Amino acid sequence: MKKVLIITYYWPPSGGAGVQRWLKFAKYLRSVGWEPVIYTPLNPEYPSADPALQRDIPEDITVLKTPIWEPYMLYKWFSGLKGSERVQPGFISETKRPALAAKISAWIRGNLFIPDARCLWISPSIKYLTKWLKHNKVDALVSTGPPHSLHLIALGVKKKVNIPWLADFRDPWTQIDFFPKLMLTPWAESRHKKLEQSVLATADRVVTVSQTCAHNLKILCGRNIEVVANGYDEDDFGNLPPFSYDSFRITHLGSLNADRNPHKLWEALTNLVDVDPFFAEKLSVRLIGKTDISVIDSIAAHGLTGYLEKIDYLPHDQALNRASQSAVLLLAINNAPNALGIATGKLYEYFALQRPILAIGPENGDAAALIRQAESGQVADFDDKDKMIQILQGWKEDFLLRQLDMRSGNSHQHTRRNRTSQLANILEALTTP
Repeated sequence: MKKVLIITYYWPPSGGAGVQRWLKFAKYLRSVGWEPVIYTPLNPEYPSADPALQRDIPEDITVLKTPIWEPYMLYKWFSGLKGSERVQPGFISETKRPALAAKISAWIRGNLFIPDARCLWISPSIKYLTKWLKHNKVDALVSTGPPHSLHLIALGVKKKVNIPWLADFRDPWTQIDFFPKLMLTPWAESRHKKLEQSVLATADRVVTVSQTCAHNLKILCGRNIEVVANGYDEDDFGNLPPFSYDSFRITHLGSLNADRNPHKLWEALTNLVDVDPFFAEKLSVRLIGKTDISVIDSIAAHGLTGYLEKIDYLPHDQALNRASQSAVLLLAINNAPNALGIATGKLYEYFALQRPILAIGPENGDAAALIRQAESGQVADFDDKDKMIQILQGWKEDFLLRQLDMRSGNSHQHTRRNRTSQLANILEALTTP
């Protein structure tokens, strides 16, 4: 069996979206002829923890760990966070912070730690892995980012030990929606772009999660970028309770930052509550995960606080259990320049939950195309309040008839097992002379 060394920051007991992709690949790689070897930090600063995910780790897998030092205490001091508080990705702030503190912390994040706060782990990791590889043979090397420091570890290893390297971009680097918020100096912006170009030019293969992301990366580097989309693990959905029709609950799973705040949806729900006794009585809005304070304020401004159920981060299995009891699953796309290419991992899990998906975002985006293909929901543009109302009124009628289900016939193509087979084909081509 061939071996692949996977460099990943997120690994159980880490929770959140970042861990799912390569944990699930590792779970199924043996079934397609590849033995995964994991390299990950010994003492990382995870945004959330989910020890239950450790049950997905293959038995007797080799997991290499070395210490990491992350300068988060400095960042927290400038941000006004307490030492015990975790730094959230995507500029999520669950409490109101002074504007100056937010700007200073963003400047520090973008200009002093390039490409990210894990940059101090790059050199020690290159040294450790180069030494380890002298005594342990692997056939391929994988790096997954963000954090993009991990691509730079692979870049350094590649230069010292010429192993076929696949770079996986789960999210963009310089094309990410919050890149302009880092307030980069000209030097820092140039440094980010040069490092990104080095990775894109040196990796033997580059993969990402959606067609638009692949297209955008190709524009940067002029080479072919392959797509290995996210998916869902059938094992996670076998024992979920059926929908009980007790309330018209709209659930959002995962992080909800300011750019994802669906302002017009809150306005649409306010209109429905005001004119329709069904929504006034049955509506519930459930947010599961880290939620920016601006979202909570927006809901309050629209008079919907009484309908809100805010739940902090839940372990993955518990979150899916709660989501299965939803009339509608909300997919809020970032209202940002890269909106067309956003197709988050939770979209595929929404397919598996078989509840109607209400996506707020570009109707010509990758997520919208996937939803239409799967016949699993409806998409309304960021500002199309009237369409949101129309969609919800239609689903209200299905709810009253107890026929509010979305049983797509082709969702099986999105399984993590199938995605792993696709990845294995790329690895085989990468390592075949």
